[in-house]
Amino acid sequence: MKEEKKNIPGKVSLIIGSHAHVPSSSSEKEFEHIYETRMRPFVSNLYRYSNIRAVLHYSGVLLYWVERTHPGFFMLIEDMINRKQAEILGGGFYEPMFTLIPLQDRIGQIELMTTYLRKHYGKRPQGCWIPGMVWEQHLANTLCASDMTYTFLSQDQFVQAGMKGISLFSPCITEDQGKLITVFPVSLSLEKELAEKSFSHVFNELYKKIEREFKSPLNRHSNGEKVVCVFPEKVASSPEEAPDTAWNRFFEEISLSEKIIETTLPSKLLRNHTRYKKASFPNSSALVNGFSPRRFLIEHDEANNLYSKMIFTNVLINQLKGDKSRKLNAREELWKAQDSCFFSPCNGYLGNELRKTAYSSLLRAEKLTREKTKTTPSFIQYDFDFDGIKEYLFQDSLLNCYIQQKGASIFELDYLPKDWNYLDCGSGENGVRCTSFSDVIVSIDTKPAYNWQDDEKNRHCFNEQYEAITQDKKGKLCFKLAASGADIPFGSIEINKCYTIKKDTINVLYTLKNTGSELQKFMFIPEIVVSFAGIGEEYARFYTNDSGGKDIRYERQINTSVIKILDVKNEVQLLLSSSCSFCAHFIPLFKNELYQASRVLPVFTVSLKPQDSWTNDFSLKFSH
Repeated sequence: MKEEKKNIPGKVSLIIGSHAHVPSSSSEKEFEHIYETRMRPFVSNLYRYSNIRAVLHYSGVLLYWVERTHPGFFMLIEDMINRKQAEILGGGFYEPMFTLIPLQDRIGQIELMTTYLRKHYGKRPQGCWIPGMVWEQHLANTLCASDMTYTFLSQDQFVQAGMKGISLFSPCITEDQGKLITVFPVSLSLEKELAEKSFSHVFNELYKKIEREFKSPLNRHSNGEKVVCVFPEKVASSPEEAPDTAWNRFFEEISLSEKIIETTLPSKLLRNHTRYKKASFPNSSALVNGFSPRRFLIEHDEANNLYSKMIFTNVLINQLKGDKSRKLNAREELWKAQDSCFFSPCNGYLGNELRKTAYSSLLRAEKLTREKTKTTPSFIQYDFDFDGIKEYLFQDSLLNCYIQQKGASIFELDYLPKDWNYLDCGSGENGVRCTSFSDVIVSIDTKPAYNWQDDEKNRHCFNEQYEAITQDKKGKLCFKLAASGADIPFGSIEINKCYTIKKDTINVLYTLKNTGSELQKFMFIPEIVVSFAGIGEEYARFYTNDSGGKDIRYERQINTSVIKILDVKNEVQLLLSSSCSFCAHFIPLFKNELYQASRVLPVFTVSLKPQDSWTNDFSLKFSH
């Protein structure tokens, strides 16, 4: 009787790769750090082993920096591509979070990267890198429309798609609206092992595991092709060992493992591939804790505010007609603000400089949509932040002032001559969105630097819904917060609040009325938040009409009716004046120990008899 042939695996096809990205607004030091620790050690040592093939993905932002600062290294990559040792991956030029940006931006960013790579390396990329491997099924259609034939997702995402066993070591195809894309599985667990153990140890153990899988009856009819993909950020080394030494040893061990391992390129596998399984991947990512970018927007005001501005700017660009060059320039400014670091758990959304640079790009894009037309001051109603409630957006040639009904407070304040959003700071440590003219009524004995949100004895007007009662398209908008009775602290106080915006000045008129039958004594604090480039006198200085020309320190408090704030970086002066004097407090706002903004607390002590009213008129003027 003829013995049945045993099903044993051949060599493992290893796709090894390198990926790196630096946000476009990062410092030269940050670019140089990624180059020296991630790019150069991998590529320069790989170059010495011409028998080892690899895929490379470096964002367009990073490659453009390398081209200008390390042209020799840039040519080294070109040489490796020409001798078919390396295959370079495409993707979004500015490393965007693909699932959150409009279709035309997804395709546009990919095509911008493709054009850049084709121009400099002479070949159009076939594969596309997805930041964070954040996947939604419609991306299959987008990638196919951009002439991409393959991409990468993690093995965990393959498991979520129903794959198991040997299927976790094989590419598959996935489809959307009749468009197909091949997906290669990336082993994140192997990447972690390679950071701690030698290549030979890790892959000998892996080969034994694959042998065991092949002996299973479930894999009797497997075609024998097994693919392992890894993009290790680092490899095992001792603390005193240089990265070059570690990577050189790593590639040497790959060369010595040729009996079980053969490095290859995705394009070669696709040319010779057998029939791959079909799979449908659920919304998923390779980031921590089942990360979802859409849930991330809901949980983080900083990210959601930037996303909302991005979508609004996209609407403005789409309305631009007849000037293709200006429209393209505006769209590329928009793309700079779509970096995935703002929409993922890496604290990029809390990076003050990164976030401000993104807003500056969006404001430049917005101004490009206004060129050659006279800007008419106007208020429009629009659900800017997608909460189901329309906000009030004031737009003029110098100022954008966006006001929400919750608290009747300002949540975005753009000074357009400097492309600067003074309210880009999201929320505080307590999770409450930072806004200006954010009102609270507190007990007369409350401490100056008190966290108002934590005391039930105070009335948190900033969390109440004001009623819009008057709107003038030329720049006047009035709100009313009705008295609420005895159920809440200071519930008998009614607040009328009227904004008037003209050119470079915002006026806010307050009228507080005691509708109750008893005397009310309290402190009224309309908090004003202003975000600068950083903390310290090199970024912002505070003066009052009583300070004798000396800076006001954050820890000080002072009685005044005028505060002059100098934005040192932008050379902009903000002049806050009040018809009634107040006790001013200055408190910096941090989140995760990162500076976000500066809080100005004008504290008014108010005593109102039944049916009496108190009035104050604020003016906030910008100049440069």
